[in-house]
Amino acid sequence: MIAVMTDDLIYLDSNATTPCDPRVVEAMLPFMTRDFANPTTRNHRPGRDAATGLERARATVDRLLGGSAASEVVFTAGATEANNLALMGAAEALDGRGRHIISQATEHASVLEPLAALQRRGWEISLVGVDERGRVKLDELESTLRDDTVVVSLMLANNETGTIQPVRQAAGLAHARGALLHCDAAQGIGKIPVHVGELDVDLLTLSAHKLYGPKGVGSLWIRRRRPPIRLTPVIHGGGQENGLRSGTPNVPGAVGMARAMELAAEAGESERVRVAALRDRLEDAILGAVDGSSRNGDAANRLPNTSNFSITGVEINALLASLPDLAVNTGSACASAHPESSPVLLAMGVPDELAGSSLRLSLGRFTTEEEVDRAAARITEEVIRLRDMPTRMGRGSHR
Repeated sequence: MIAVMTDDLIYLDSNATTPCDPRVVEAMLPFMTRDFANPTTRNHRPGRDAATGLERARATVDRLLGGSAASEVVFTAGATEANNLALMGAAEALDGRGRHIISQATEHASVLEPLAALQRRGWEISLVGVDERGRVKLDELESTLRDDTVVVSLMLANNETGTIQPVRQAAGLAHARGALLHCDAAQGIGKIPVHVGELDVDLLTLSAHKLYGPKGVGSLWIRRRRPPIRLTPVIHGGGQENGLRSGTPNVPGAVGMARAMELAAEAGESERVRVAALRDRLEDAILGAVDGSSRNGDAANRLPNTSNFSITGVEINALLASLPDLAVNTGSACASAHPESSPVLLAMGVPDELAGSSLRLSLGRFTTEEEVDRAAARITEEVIRLRDMPTRMGRGSHR
C-alpha cells in the first residue's frame, strides 16, 4: 500500500484531488526527459515521437470512453476549461438556432459561472431544481425544454454529495427537442463506469487529477458522428487540438491522463466494492455514535467513495480546526475559500443549520480500513468534546 501523506495524516478529500499514482508518473517521465519535443513539430524525429505519444493517449481516452474515433478527444488544461469550451463553444456555434441553455442548481461553479457569463451576453439560462436526494427533477427538465434550447448541461455525479444523476434519461429528453447534452463527468470518471454511448451524451468533460492523474490536464469528448458536433474555440492561437484548443499540447499530462484511466479500468468493480465498504464502515460508525447527525444525498445511488453528513450542535469550522490529523472538507474545494451554507444542500431542501454544518468525506484508492476506523473515532471524539465545552463553561448545551 502506498503512503499518500506523511506525519500520520489521514487523507479523506479525494473528491478535491488525488495523488498522482506512481505508475502514472512512470508513464509520464519519458515525455518530460526524452520525448520532450513539441508534438506540432513534425519535421524531426523528437517531434514525431512526442506526437505519437499524444495521439496514443488520445486514442486510449476515446477507447476507454467507448468512443468511435480518437479525434473526438480534445485535451485541455483541466475540467474547468473543458466545461467552458463545451458551453461557450456550443452556445456560439449554435447561436443561429437558439439562445436557451438549461442546467441544474447543483452544478459545479465551472458550469454555473460560464452560464452566468453567457447570460450577461444575452443567452437565456434556466436552472431546474433537484429533489431531496439531489437528483435532477426530470419532469421539470422536460417542461423547461423549448424549441430554442440548444444545450442541456448535467453533471454525472455531484462533487459534494456523490449523488449520481440520471444522465441518460435527461439526454433522451434533450435530444427529443433537438438539444445537445453536455455532461461534466469530472467526479464520476475513475469511480463509476463512464461510457458515452450508454450515457447518450454529445459532450463529456473529464479531469485527470480526480483519478490519480496529473493536475493541469483534462479533456472534452465531442461526438463526431450522427451528425458531428461543431464548437467555436474559446482559446485562439496556433490551432492545435483540431483548432479547438490552441497552445502547445501538454504531452506528459495527456499521457498521464490516459494511463490513469487505464489503471481505473483495470481496478474495475472490485475497487468500487472495496471503497464503498470502507465508506459505509466510516459512515455507520460516525452516524451511529454521534447524536444529531444525518446523511445528505442519495444513499442508494451515489459515488462509492463519498459520504456527506451534517452534525448539529458544533460549529463546523471549529470541528475542522480540531482535526489537524484529518484532511476532510465541507463541500466543493473550489468554494472552500468562501465558507457558508452549501448551495448544493440548500437546493436539496436541507435546512440552513444543517447545510452549514456538513462534512464531506471522500475516500480513495489508498485509503485503508485502519485509517477509516481512526478517522471515525477522531471525528466522534471531537464532536463530543466540542459539544461538551459550552456545558462545562456554563454557556448552554448541545442543541
